[in-house]
Amino acid sequence: MAPSRPRGTARRGAPFARAARHIALILIVMLLVAPVSAHADPAAALPTVPGTQPAPDAQQASGAQQASAAQPALDSDQMNAVIGAALAFLTPRTLDSHSAREFCLWGLNGLGAIDPSLAVNAQDGRVRLSLAQDTLLVLPAPPDTDQGGWTALAVRLMQAAWARSAPMRDAGADGTLQGFFDELFNHMDPYSRYVAPSPATTDRDIRTGGTAGAGLTLGHDARSILITGVNANGPAWPVGLSSGQRLYAVNGRSTRDQTPATVSQWLLGDVGSKVTLLVGDERTRRTIVLRRASVPPETVFAYASNHTVVIRVTAFSADTAEEMSQYLDQASDDPHLRGLVLDLRGNRGGVLQQAVTTSALMLDRGVAAITHGRDPQANHIWAVQGGDMTGGAPIVILVDGRTASAAEILAAALADHRRAVVVGSTTLGKGLVQTIGQMPDGGELFVTWSRVLAPQGWPLQGLGVMPQICTSRGEADLERQLQDLAAGTVDMRDAVQAARAARFPLPVSRILDIRKACPAAIGTDSDLDAARSLIDNPAEYRAALTAIPDDVAYAPQAE
Repeated sequence: MAPSRPRGTARRGAPFARAARHIALILIVMLLVAPVSAHADPAAALPTVPGTQPAPDAQQASGAQQASAAQPALDSDQMNAVIGAALAFLTPRTLDSHSAREFCLWGLNGLGAIDPSLAVNAQDGRVRLSLAQDTLLVLPAPPDTDQGGWTALAVRLMQAAWARSAPMRDAGADGTLQGFFDELFNHMDPYSRYVAPSPATTDRDIRTGGTAGAGLTLGHDARSILITGVNANGPAWPVGLSSGQRLYAVNGRSTRDQTPATVSQWLLGDVGSKVTLLVGDERTRRTIVLRRASVPPETVFAYASNHTVVIRVTAFSADTAEEMSQYLDQASDDPHLRGLVLDLRGNRGGVLQQAVTTSALMLDRGVAAITHGRDPQANHIWAVQGGDMTGGAPIVILVDGRTASAAEILAAALADHRRAVVVGSTTLGKGLVQTIGQMPDGGELFVTWSRVLAPQGWPLQGLGVMPQICTSRGEADLERQLQDLAAGTVDMRDAVQAARAARFPLPVSRILDIRKACPAAIGTDSDLDAARSLIDNPAEYRAALTAIPDDVAYAPQAE
């Protein structure tokens, strides 16, 4: 199926206000992380499921009743709702097609991970639950694609196991669900997973900013609480609070003898609520009233040295592109700007559309990434159009073996358009995209639903981004590469072009053969030294760009 072509725009802007407009004009029409609330019909009570039958042993049934009478019962309605919602969410979205039967039998094998004496077997149209040598329950298998039938069967077997297995009851309902989904996802890719309600709430807070606060990071010395960081996205930034100031009171409550963790909790509250701070230094104090706001964590940090701006991006959260826009706007105000170093080492990724939007800040136009999956909604060509905020200044991107996902997408987008030179080692190679389904219990399913292809059509998954300058083969090798660059020779040309020529599906042996040209490694100071050399020597920079093949039109084929 041919993907749609979302497009965006990008224009230069004034500091902060212009940056915000720039972000607003980047029109990315496909939302990657789209929480979907799927649900099953819980109206069918388990005892009335057609075609089911209890275990034939009356003594076993009696024992199960006695055990269940002494222990809390498993919440079958909740289990029905969560498993039913999961099947409805998974079935149309997974990269490979699987039936409700497969999902449930995989998940039910997770009972054995909780209690090794439990076993589930499907044979001759029936599903059998055993505890050691005893048969606890035998049920007729529903049709393979009957989501409601398989949901009911799974819950019936969980109830029977719960009644007879102490380890099951010790694990509790949350542990039972976790075991079910852990085993289910063991049969899929390494990134699909179930996150239980409590950690799912934490994950959502990280993605969206979480509980409202002031945007302050606190520390302490021997005398008082200190402000050690001010989030540029938070309400404390515009009023001029800065690192090193002391925080003496919050809402009239003294911070004396309190820990930073305790005072940080005092700063939290409802979005829009007021919090009064008494801040100052040794000589003066002042009272500031702020309105709390949800503050996504800062992910972009920058400093300038000798008209070269180094920008470190630690992750891609909801505000990363806007933060990046502000720093690029400030950098472009330097009339003697020599170049930019974009440090993505250790960046494990995040929100795909933020990587695409960030690329639009440095590209005039073109495809930033291609996503392709079984679900039509996963198929997109992510294209940008607008203006390069840097005015074409040289860009060097630093990567290492921990650079992954959205960070790889950004590096690949800028490299494939010859907009940046990539320096470092081969990256992790995480080129699968997850969509998120919120479950009725508050948990979340992260389900891989598309593959990512770079603008020139090569797959990121497994392969990763091959740098034009490799720093993982030692200092002597790096020095030789830079010397050869000065003479117009790119030592990494063959490896880079081999990676760009790769197409999905790619055998593991071929992936390993390509990646060995620049082994994945942890970044070092040599990366930044090489980046400065490229910016200080335009001939080296231009030569490195030529390692990338000419941009070619690419459209993925339907699988």
